[in-house]
Amino acid sequence: MTGMHAIVIREPGDPDVLEWTPVPDPEPAPGEVLIEVAASAVNRADVMQRKGFYPPPEGAPPYPGLEVSGRVAAVGEGVTGWAAGDEVCALLSGGGYAERVAVPAGQVLPVPRGVAVTDAAGLPEVACTVWSNVFMLGGLRAGETLLVHGGGSGIGTMAIQLAKARGARVVCTVGGPEKAARCRELGADEVVDYRAQDFVESGPYDVILDLIGAKYLARNVEALAVGGRLMVIGLQGGAKAELDIGVLLRKRALVHGTTLRSRPLEEKAEIVAAVREHVWPLLESGDVRPVIDQTLPMTDAARAHELLEKSGHVGKILLTV
Repeated sequence: MTGMHAIVIREPGDPDVLEWTPVPDPEPAPGEVLIEVAASAVNRADVMQRKGFYPPPEGAPPYPGLEVSGRVAAVGEGVTGWAAGDEVCALLSGGGYAERVAVPAGQVLPVPRGVAVTDAAGLPEVACTVWSNVFMLGGLRAGETLLVHGGGSGIGTMAIQLAKARGARVVCTVGGPEKAARCRELGADEVVDYRAQDFVESGPYDVILDLIGAKYLARNVEALAVGGRLMVIGLQGGAKAELDIGVLLRKRALVHGTTLRSRPLEEKAEIVAAVREHVWPLLESGDVRPVIDQTLPMTDAARAHELLEKSGHVGKILLTV
């Protein structure tokens, strides 16, 4: 192979800086799998990277894209369990907006039975984020209540379904009646329109999954149950806020901040293995399904970013090669 195409960020800026450009072919290093990409998915992190605020970790490809689906093209030295032609999806540190990508074998998953290869591109990032935060760290149990901020997002649509499948009560916040209806269809027990209602009044919550950050911190802590766990995974509402530690102490509550992209390979592999064990059977049984808002050609990455930033979507926006 003599090179491929990828979406290159010409310079930090608006969506029009994304260009489909010839670039060198990746080679699978020892322990890596080379994937011929069928599709990638658009994440908020890609938008942040495009604007120059979220550089890829050291050693990651410079192109955006934190997840892909496709077929194994080749395997690096020492890789077992995968062979050329296998249909897979994978969690990446970057490089998904491309025709091919090399990824550590521990971050590769089989395409779940019954899920189309293209649709599987929308699974790794949300499944790993939700499973690691809500269940591995947050310890959500059957009978407890989960609050998901941004119920219509890719993360939100997965969190609603997974929590319901495991016997929890689910409340989510949304902007507008259309998203509210979609979240109810996915299993949300209660939906709070943040434009008109206060989510604190629908609490208390045992676990809160929050992508907003600073703007919601005080109210999130107020809304926690005694022994509650607040998992902060995003900063859409800013990075700095005041916290009343007295409230935290009275509630014996936990505030936990995490990111997925910058974690060491061993931690990512552990999360991916747990997702394969616990989430994949729910996808294969149909209890949980990928929620795809729309699919665009990879060459239209700029348009996909515009759609994501308008926040009108429910579920994932995919880019196909």
